Amino acid sequence: MIPVNDSRLRWLGPIGLFLFGNIFFRLAFWLQASPIALIHSTVVGLGAGCLFWQLNRAIFRYFQQQHPGLERTVRRLRMVLLLIPLLVNGAVFFRFGLHVLLGSRPTLWLDWVDYVTSLGIQLFYQVVYISIYEGGYLLSQWKRTYQEKEELIKIQWQTRFNSLKGQVNSHFLFNSLNALSALIEESPAQASQFVDELSKMYRYLLQANDQELVSLRTELAFIDSYTHLLQTRHGSGVTVQTTVPEDYLASLLPPLTLQLLVENAVKHNVVLANRPLLIEIGTTKSGQLQVRNNLQRKHIRALSNGVGLANIMAKYRMLTPREIIVQTEGDHFTVLLPLLK
Repeated sequence: MIPVNDSRLRWLGPIGLFLFGNIFFRLAFWLQASPIALIHSTVVGLGAGCLFWQLNRAIFRYFQQQHPGLERTVRRLRMVLLLIPLLVNGAVFFRFGLHVLLGSRPTLWLDWVDYVTSLGIQLFYQVVYISIYEGGYLLSQWKRTYQEKEELIKIQWQTRFNSLKGQVNSHFLFNSLNALSALIEESPAQASQFVDELSKMYRYLLQANDQELVSLRTELAFIDSYTHLLQTRHGSGVTVQTTVPEDYLASLLPPLTLQLLVENAVKHNVVLANRPLLIEIGTTKSGQLQVRNNLQRKHIRALSNGVGLANIMAKYRMLTPREIIVQTEGDHFTVLLPLLK
């Protein structure tokens, strides 16, 4: 509620205000006054300064406790504005009374010019008090609100991210079991090899399941295993070519991103030995990861549970403002992915 350095500020602040006020408002007095008058002025200035600093601090703290939060700022400021005339005049007459007690003023009459000058100085001091205690409070409340909002957004996105990861694994298992079911009838030997490759892939899934990002090197190694699995099922009907420079392999991306793109390419295109599907994974001159395949769409629309490219886009939106680019040009379908650091 009170600024972090307040324990020191509440004692050093009055000294700073005293020096500032005398240099900028009463310099002529300090150059001409007698030593006794200077001592009296110092005692009065520092004494009253400390007292009214503590008083204002207590008032602001009370208002902030009774009416906390950014949404009650106008109410607190209205109360402070109502008190300013009382505080300012109280400071002026308190200082005048101290001067009278010390004998530095022979009369109880306060000169009009002195009153206006003192009033202006005290108004300036009051602005300082408001800036430090109400301004500092508003800044701390804004930072707190911002941090809470960021934390809430992070939790929401993390929840969605975990949900999406679960969808990916379920989606992958569903399609793999469908492929295995078909393969058991066609070729039991290939089905056995398929199961071996599938076990390797699920080891990766278990490792990557708790990670938001994996290295491109790791993801490409997984794609190699996945390619073997596809070729067990489709033979020479599908080829995955990878040409990624060594400099890019340490870059990061969400796990299973490439697997989903390769799977989508296989799912939505004809995959035959006499009409092979070629999937190319490389990089662009601008540093994006490019996944490209030749278009030979199936006449019958493939079944889909809605997970795939939309899933990848959702995960990227959680991680970076950079957009995924999807292009269909001529007889090729291309997806450009940002690589993260």
